[in-house]
Amino acid sequence: MHIVVVGAGEVGYYVAERLSNEQHDVVVVDVEAHRLEYVAAHLDVAVVEGSGTSAAVLERAGIQRAGLLLAVTNVDEVNLVCCMSARGTMGMVRVARVSNPDFYGDARNLKPDLFGVDVLINPERELALETVRLLQSTAATDIAVFAGGAVQLLGFTVPEQAPVAGRRLADIAAEEGDRALLAVALERDGRTIVPSGATEIRPQDHVYLAAKAEEIPRALELLGYEPSSVKRVMITGGSTEAFYLAEFLPQHGVQTTLLIADRARAQELAERLDRVLILHGDATDVELLELEGVGGVDGFVALSEEDDTNILASLVAKQAGARQVITLVNKKDYIPLARRIGLDAAVSPRLSAANAILSYVRRGSVTRVATFKGCDAEAIAFEVSAESPLVGRRLADVGFPDGAIVAAIIRGTEVTVPRGKDGLQPGDTAIVFALPDAVATVSALFPS
Repeated sequence: MHIVVVGAGEVGYYVAERLSNEQHDVVVVDVEAHRLEYVAAHLDVAVVEGSGTSAAVLERAGIQRAGLLLAVTNVDEVNLVCCMSARGTMGMVRVARVSNPDFYGDARNLKPDLFGVDVLINPERELALETVRLLQSTAATDIAVFAGGAVQLLGFTVPEQAPVAGRRLADIAAEEGDRALLAVALERDGRTIVPSGATEIRPQDHVYLAAKAEEIPRALELLGYEPSSVKRVMITGGSTEAFYLAEFLPQHGVQTTLLIADRARAQELAERLDRVLILHGDATDVELLELEGVGGVDGFVALSEEDDTNILASLVAKQAGARQVITLVNKKDYIPLARRIGLDAAVSPRLSAANAILSYVRRGSVTRVATFKGCDAEAIAFEVSAESPLVGRRLADVGFPDGAIVAAIIRGTEVTVPRGKDGLQPGDTAIVFALPDAVATVSALFPS
């Protein structure tokens, strides 16, 4: 597919990288020459210098033959005007990034035929929603939900004394019987593998589990974690992500404190968030954090716009005794670093944007795509048609591609975390966990 990406910032770069790796024909448009030079030097994509709001610039980028336009600059108005400039192109999906909370509510009511916007994505809002789910899922570093939360894919680091450490997956499965949880991937020594029954779980492995919602407490028990509730959370930073999270948490009954370094921003949000305690101060001030009781919070979330500030504040909070620490990280290389230095989870606007976009790239039988931090695999939701060669056969007999596994089957209101004896029927939704090399082969098994 020919895809035009407008915006070469963190989000645009990451999305272009993902799409290029999937062999799409990608053109990146930006007004900043130095950004395009970096993109051209590191990615197998074409670049065009100029404004995405210009029809002439979009024409140079090949908009007439594009199947997808992604307007993902940091300026909402630019993204919307970009889609309007391309509304004459037939058969193309136009996606606009809109981040401003005030603007986002109005923009969702825009009519595609008048304004040229087919899909709105809000990475900052999605990141805040993901953070809420992480806070509610004790010890999880990654989480993706399907079927309204009935089935979840979660990432955990295996503690040294975990009951499952040193045991084979086949032995654990035999002991657990038909419990609805399944190890779908392991990250070990920087590599992601889809395990077999003979795979042994080791301390410090990063394991990804598929589980029905009601089985998550048992999964935590097997990994040596104790379920706990979230009553108090401290957020640092005056970013858009921080605003959304501070807006969401009180809706779940969470006592929320927001610490902001910029006085004007603190005053602005104090007028908008009447259920949140807003403080003005430096998130890396150890004395201030201790004074505000950071050691007694259930969750500490660092959401400033600076990675270094977030990591330092998170280390201070962890040392002080905060139970769960979540850190916003923009730079790709910092994501695995956050876990190695003892932080519980990292969240990334780039991944939030990619998760929102990839479903529209795949289309066909794909209804949702979820990517994971520090893990090469992704979870893909496929609608199962009568033409699928998997229909009517046991999964054990299919010979599913190496590097892929069916993590869950959704049939009406029923959710199954499958074993080899289970099979697929037309109308099912299959959640597949797959490494990049297996995605194309897996997709061919689910024709639309």
